[in-house]
Amino acid sequence: MNSEIFSLSERLVSSSYVQQGLQARRAHEQLIRLLLQQGKCPEEGWSESTVELFLNELAVMDSNNFLGNCGVGEREGRVASGLVARRHYRLIHGIGRSGDIAAVQPKAAGSSLLNKITNSVMLDVLRFTGVRSVSSCFVVPMATGMSLTLCFLTLRHRRPGARFILWPRIDQKSCFKSMLTAGFEPVVIENVLEGDELRTNLEEVERKIEELGAENFLCIHSTTSCFAPRVPDRLEELAVLCAKHDIPHIVNNAYGMQSSKCMHLIQQGARVGRIDAFVQSLDKNFMVPVGGAIIAGFDENFIKEISKMYPGRASASPSLDVLITLLTLGANGYKKLLAERKELYGHLAQELSALAERHGERLLHTPHNPISLAMSLNRLQTHSTAAVTQLGSMLFTRQVSGARVVPLGVEQTVSGHTFRGFMSHADAYPCPYLNAASAIGITRDDITLCIKRLDKCLKSLSKEAPAEKSESGSTCD
Repeated sequence: MNSEIFSLSERLVSSSYVQQGLQARRAHEQLIRLLLQQGKCPEEGWSESTVELFLNELAVMDSNNFLGNCGVGEREGRVASGLVARRHYRLIHGIGRSGDIAAVQPKAAGSSLLNKITNSVMLDVLRFTGVRSVSSCFVVPMATGMSLTLCFLTLRHRRPGARFILWPRIDQKSCFKSMLTAGFEPVVIENVLEGDELRTNLEEVERKIEELGAENFLCIHSTTSCFAPRVPDRLEELAVLCAKHDIPHIVNNAYGMQSSKCMHLIQQGARVGRIDAFVQSLDKNFMVPVGGAIIAGFDENFIKEISKMYPGRASASPSLDVLITLLTLGANGYKKLLAERKELYGHLAQELSALAERHGERLLHTPHNPISLAMSLNRLQTHSTAAVTQLGSMLFTRQVSGARVVPLGVEQTVSGHTFRGFMSHADAYPCPYLNAASAIGITRDDITLCIKRLDKCLKSLSKEAPAEKSESGSTCD
């Protein structure tokens, strides 16, 4: 309601009461004004009533919500179900236009404003989480794999003669398929074992560039967040190589926004060398439904090129979800979640290490991985590989989700390419292991229950077959 409506209200209700209501309304509007003025994540989170007021104000700016609107086109924001309309706050038109996901829609000023402010707030979040020099970003309604594909397709126009993408191996199917879907041939670089950690083989990267020719590479496709014992790629060194050989560099930062270490690697890589774009997931970093990602970079023109490569309009749902989340949390609320996650990483490491020791195993030493941990399963392996895989099944049926059990010798063919030792990021990692991660939103209770149930599973399996000490002599012993 505007001031005129409040004045008219004074004819029906005491002026002092109406003025109180007006002041309350202005408090909400002040928060909205600051958001639009600064384009940054508010320091303190908003109440749900402020968020809903803002979204309702945006919705009435879209043509499908105009009183008396007469739509005679094929896309008029019509929705058959009131439940669906309410689920989306009546923001039905989506974002972008047929030729540009970042363009403003004439029929949907509110949805367009939603898109612009979400991207602006997200840029602020990327900066305060560690990538201070990032210049541009946008939320795209696709998960990480397809968002990477969009980056590769955009680079095709800049490097039409390129055939290969150089890829330090990470055993995650969508990463591999993102390159194939874009029409390129991945050149897989096997990792090197340093202690327990699997790290980037920089010598092999440079050898492949010299062998196949820098001009034939579309880009180097590196990774930050990953399952231990693999650790983030040596981003600074790879960025220097990219600058040296004039090869673009795309970083898969899937759930790396929650890690100050991963974000620092990206910042440093851009400072000393070349990083063209980095991609991160919305659901993994902001606890929203699956279906969105953030594409960001240091050259605003290149990020605009990527956004224009997206064909057609796009769903506004990922933008809406993450904006609601960030306005509710505020910058301080999100930073608190990041700090809690980091603290619980240390707690999980301690608990997993103690459990491993009780069962004759050990926590693998992977200090360069800031999110994921791994515990050896040598004693189970002495019984049989079946015992290792059975542990994974037992945990799943006991509602321990996210823990990955990785046996030895698994082969997996992905789109015609066979990976030996699949899931372990190496042809022959020295031992089987179990993964657990301290990701954003994890609680101390989650860790307590996981350790309790894992302990019971290991005791149960040890009763089925007497344990014998492994004689493999591997680094995992």
